[in-house]
Parts: sequence; C-alpha cells; structure tokens
Amino acid sequence: MPVLQQHNIAGTTTFPRTVTMVKRICVIGAGVSGLASTKSCLDEGLEPTCFDMGDDIGGLWKYHAKIVEDRGSVFRSLVTNISKEMMCYSDHPMPSHYPTYLGHADMLKYLHLYAENFKLNNHIRLKTKVEAVTKRPDFTSSGQWDVVVVDENGKKEEMVFDAIIVCSGHNYAANIPKDSFPGIEKFKGQIIHSKDYREPSPYTGKRVLVIGFGNSGADISTEISRHASQVFVSTRSGAWVLDRVGDNGYPFDLILQRRSTNVLRQLLPFDLMIRFEERKLNFKFNHVNYGLNPSFRLYSKQVTINDDVPHRIILGKMIMKPNVASFTDNGVVFVDGSRAENLDAVVFATGYHFRFPFLEVDGTLTVHQNKNNFYKNMFLPKLPKQTLALIGLVEPNGPVPALVEMQSRFVTQVFKGLVSLPEESEMLKDISDKQEEHAKNYSDEQQRTVEVPDFFGYMDELASKIGVKPNLLRLSLGDPALAFAVFFGPCTSYQFRLHGHGKWEGAAQAIRTQWDRTLTPTRRELGNPNHAILQNFWLNCLVYSLYLQLVILPFVVEPGKSILIRCCCKAI
Repeated sequence: MPVLQQHNIAGTTTFPRTVTMVKRICVIGAGVSGLASTKSCLDEGLEPTCFDMGDDIGGLWKYHAKIVEDRGSVFRSLVTNISKEMMCYSDHPMPSHYPTYLGHADMLKYLHLYAENFKLNNHIRLKTKVEAVTKRPDFTSSGQWDVVVVDENGKKEEMVFDAIIVCSGHNYAANIPKDSFPGIEKFKGQIIHSKDYREPSPYTGKRVLVIGFGNSGADISTEISRHASQVFVSTRSGAWVLDRVGDNGYPFDLILQRRSTNVLRQLLPFDLMIRFEERKLNFKFNHVNYGLNPSFRLYSKQVTINDDVPHRIILGKMIMKPNVASFTDNGVVFVDGSRAENLDAVVFATGYHFRFPFLEVDGTLTVHQNKNNFYKNMFLPKLPKQTLALIGLVEPNGPVPALVEMQSRFVTQVFKGLVSLPEESEMLKDISDKQEEHAKNYSDEQQRTVEVPDFFGYMDELASKIGVKPNLLRLSLGDPALAFAVFFGPCTSYQFRLHGHGKWEGAAQAIRTQWDRTLTPTRRELGNPNHAILQNFWLNCLVYSLYLQLVILPFVVEPGKSILIRCCCKAI
C-alpha cells in the first residue's frame, strides 16, 4: 500500500512515525458510533462498508419489544438524559420542533435523517453479522484484515479490508456478578438484567429489588415504583443525582458544559470547586438524608441523571439500601443487617462486560478498575500496524454522540495519513500517565466501563491533534459575539466545526441559534427569550471584560507576568 506524507495541520501534534495509508474500511455496527465513523470515512475520501446484524440502523436506539440475544435495546419509556443540542452531531443540528429531551423514537428518527442527509445508507449492510476479523498472513507489512460476514440466510462471505473500526458497543454482554452474592442460587424469584427490562407492567403489585444505581438503575427503579407494591434499591457507593431541568428551567447540561465554567474548574482548587457544586446539589435535597450517601466526590465518576428519585424516595415507594451481603430463598440480607423479604423479582443494573467475540488480536480488550490498554481509548499499542480502532467504548461526563464523532474524525485522519501515532513505548507511557492522573482525582472503584470524567480535556486533546479546537483569539478578533457565545455559552459540538479540517460553513449559525432550537418546543411566544447569559447591561459589560482578560491577555502579556494569566492560558 502507498505511504502518504503527513500534512502539517494547525494545532496538530506531530508524531515521528509515518502512517501507511488505507482505503477500504470495515465499520462494525450502525449505531451512533458506526454512523459517525462511516460519515467520517466518506469525509476523508475513504471507502467504508458498515455492517450491522439488525434490520435497521440506530443500534441501542432501535427499540425491540422482544428480547434479542447478543443485542441491546432501550426500554419502552426511555428518554435521553442529555439535551438535544448536546446529543446531535456537529454538522447536523436536530430539528427545532424536537423535544428538548428525546424519546428513543425521536432519536432514531434523527439518526435516519443524518444517514439520509449524508447518503450513508449506500454504505450500510443490514441483517449482516460480522463473524470473524483476523489479521492477514502479511499483516506486519500490509496491515490488512480478513473479515467473514454472514447474512440473514446464513450465507457467508469473505472480504479483505485495509482497516477496521469497531463500533459494536458494549451494552449487550450483561454482567450479573453472581459470585459476589452468596446464596443467590437459592433465590426462588425472578432474576433479570436491566438489558432485558422493557416496561413495568410485569411488576405490578410485586416487591422488587434493583441492584445498581447508575442511570439505568435509577430509571428502572423509579418507573417500577409507580406500579410495584414496594421497590428496594441496593447501591454499593451511592450516587449524586442531577435533574434534567437546571437553573432557571434550562437543560442542566447547557448550563454546566461551558468553557468558562471549565476554566474556573482549572483555576480554582479542585476540592473547593467540587465542594461548592456538591453543596448546590444537596441544597435541593440532602443526599445523605435520602439514603444516597455518595462514597465518591462529585464528577469523580458518572453522575446519575433522573428527575424522580427524591420524589419516589420521600413517598416511600423506593427504599434505599446498602450492598447485598447474601440471598435467601425469598429475599436478601444487606451488609448493615437489614433485610428485604418476600421479593418477587431482582433486577441487576450492574453494567456489561467488554466482549468482541469476532475479533482476534494480540493483547487484552478487557477493562478492570476503570483501566484499559487502549491509546486515547481507541488504539491497541502492541499492534504492529495501527489499522484497528475501537470507538464508543467510553462513558463520558458529557454527550456520547459528540465524543464518538470526535473519535471517528481522529481515527479516520490517522488512517488517511494526516495524523500519525507515536511509537508503542510512547503510547504505553501515555496510557500509564493517564491512569495515574485519573487515580489522583477520580474514583478508583471497581468499574467495567471506560469512564472519561474530564470530557472537556479529552475532547480538546483530540480536537487539537486534528486541528479543530476552537481558536478563541481568532474568533475574538473576527467575530467577538461568536467568541463570547463559544466561551460563555454551551459547549456544543458545533464549536469543533468552526475552522480547521472538516470545517462546516453552518457551524457559526448553529451556535447562534442553539438557544432558539432549545426553547422552541416549550415556549408559547418567541419574543426575546431570556437566555442563560445575563441580560443586565452593566453585568454583561463586567462579564465581557472578564472574557477579554481570560482570552486576549494570555496572548499579549509577557509570560511570567501573572500566575492567573498562565493558568488561563493553559486552561484555554
């Protein structure tokens, strides 16, 4: 295969190794990650073929009333816990009339609109399962892969691809840790995993225990509690609970996910900032008084987003309990000695295993205690040719679509030869350094996910490498109002299409109109909506003055003059 000379992209980290160019790409999975990857391949002039064993695109967002083996699905009433402006791809805003938080049907419609707009369907093969992905005999020189697929009729087909992008997700291999619960084999009630939960009617009038209190555990337990006679919730580490509705009624993520807020988090002592935000959450309802008792600091692992938790607890419909010590034939004993008896069902909301049964590679693809061996959470350093990438395996404190799209843009530029990866030793060192940094500030509990609590840091790191991180100085000089919106407004994914490789001409307008799209489904009159940015004239002047100091001064004041300026320069 030809070797492409690496281009210099503004803001891109230059690595020493030349990358072999690839052309034919196998994308496995046609969900949120797979669609973004297919589109990114087309943007780079590559030739993707996307395989999905389902009868439709959308992955998890395609609702299946019937339980399908080895395939995940949302439950019937599921609603996104991220608002639509954060959930969309960077060059395809959601329609204004869509609700602020989408049900799975609307989300699937959006994915269809995206696929149709960018003509992705011509590159997608549905009802086709990838059975095996193996290195070719000459892999060390060619980097190519043999791929075996099976269609709905059982017909096998063998193909050769230059590179593989795995977008099959990790929400189908259910984790039910029975070894951690002595006596579970004696329990006579029903045991299911949250993967197989669809709707609450089977639990009407019953006594139910839900084990685990992430987003799925919270959603399922609150919903069942409206039908069951009693719901118990067992959580080992408690939870920090956020509402979808934030300050002044705006979506919480449009308030929290801002560059200005992130700069404050960088400048202020970590403990001080987190303590302030924890107090703010406890001001609404004291988490200890409601039995949630978080054993970890806010944002050190994923927060739980749910609007009903405190209401169901205060009504007595949900009773919070600690970890389960053991099972009996009709109930459980908790570690504090209390019991839940006469249980009819137990729902395990305990996550998933990482499994890629079709993939044959050297090295491990497992995740233990939130640690993995993936460079930038995508590449396996020990492969002699970096023609395999895994996308969408992370659980960010932020929107998944924006993150997987950024990953796919990075990966396809690596495959194209525009960005190259460091040597194996450097990748391993980077992985080790990231794990040490993570251990200092974030939860070290046993996890089977790859959590990315520092959403901004991860996104900006990848964006810098491919030259698409927003240039606030350039924006300030050319369009101060837009720069103001980028820095003080929500950090939507449109920001990463303002300039650089893959620039979208509609990005600036999408940023200017993001509040209109947010408020259109709920407000009665258009008028001049009171946006989250304060509209008092003098206060705006003060805020803009602060913005100029944070963004402009780092570039015009000599280094060393101010510790504050140096910190701001690093954060921005």
